Amino acid sequence: MGYPARWDRLREEMAREGVELLALVPGANLFYLTGLHFHRMERPIVALLPREGEPALILPAFEVEKAQRAPIPWRLFPYTDTEGPASAFHTAAAALGGRGRPIAVEALGMRVLEWSLLAHVFSLSEPIASEPLLARLRMVKGPEEIAAIRRAIAAAEEALQRWLPEVRPGMTEREATRRLIQACFAAGADALAFEPIVVAGPNAALPHATPSDRPIGPGELMIVDFGAVVDGYASDLTRTFVLGEPDPEAARIYAVVREANAAGRAAVRPGIPAEAVDQAARAVIEDAGYGPYFPHRTGHGLGLEVHEPPYLVAGDTTPLQTGMVFTVEPGIYLSGKGGIRIEDVVVVTENGGESLTAFPRELRSI
Repeated sequence: MGYPARWDRLREEMAREGVELLALVPGANLFYLTGLHFHRMERPIVALLPREGEPALILPAFEVEKAQRAPIPWRLFPYTDTEGPASAFHTAAAALGGRGRPIAVEALGMRVLEWSLLAHVFSLSEPIASEPLLARLRMVKGPEEIAAIRRAIAAAEEALQRWLPEVRPGMTEREATRRLIQACFAAGADALAFEPIVVAGPNAALPHATPSDRPIGPGELMIVDFGAVVDGYASDLTRTFVLGEPDPEAARIYAVVREANAAGRAAVRPGIPAEAVDQAARAVIEDAGYGPYFPHRTGHGLGLEVHEPPYLVAGDTTPLQTGMVFTVEPGIYLSGKGGIRIEDVVVVTENGGESLTAFPRELRSI
């Protein structure tokens, strides 16, 4: 889908929500609608998108040439470091209709810096969250987006294949992580989707542990959670390995998590609520007696951001639609012992769900 079509859909959603003006800051939503990537810094950059008329972009003067390359008929309001941004915000607000005009903003992305400037020039009292509107634009991926996610997954899976032969007992989690990062770029990643998680033993009992200087010990379970970015889109892959031979309990728990992962993926089909995938995966773990040890949701949407709607969790009743892409990642974590997580990326198809990740799910000893 090209940018003009995305803008048409944006205006339709704005009309549906009664939103006259949308404010975006650098990030995934601005990139999705314009193809522009700006660094978030102390100099504010704000795009003001009216439901009717030309959009405005407030930005540092040295970013003007980049903005002019976008396929958008911007009205640009630049400022210099000497001037500061306040005057540009006032001028842009006047051009767009002035004070008292309600604005929808990125509640999860906009800083106090941008909000305070907007609130002053538009006389705003409280923000209107734009996340529901923007989620409806981005949840269903087009063919070109799914193709980019496939490329990001291919880079991650190749990186994992390159990296595994390098891991050995006694290597620290940080050293293993450093080598995984190198393998990602060697496999063609443009960037990392997030800071990789490579943790073993007791540290693997923490779902979002930070790699440490702790050596990886023989017989320990090791969780590897990472992703690559290719052409702006992310992958997210988790596998659990064992250094040597697993003890009977670890092997038993691994089998439960693998079954839960399969149940979650098998449940995917158009029309069911997102929470139904969570229910399918969680039921397997609960039936095995490990329900309290699965503390997080089963998955999350994936695309320009690693975490985006829909969310596979109780309470998210978003109907699944063909083209939605999300993770399925059940896990079991035993404090002081270790943890197991198996994560795949799934796209909703007309007939069910297709796993875009293909890395083997059997428990692998390294």
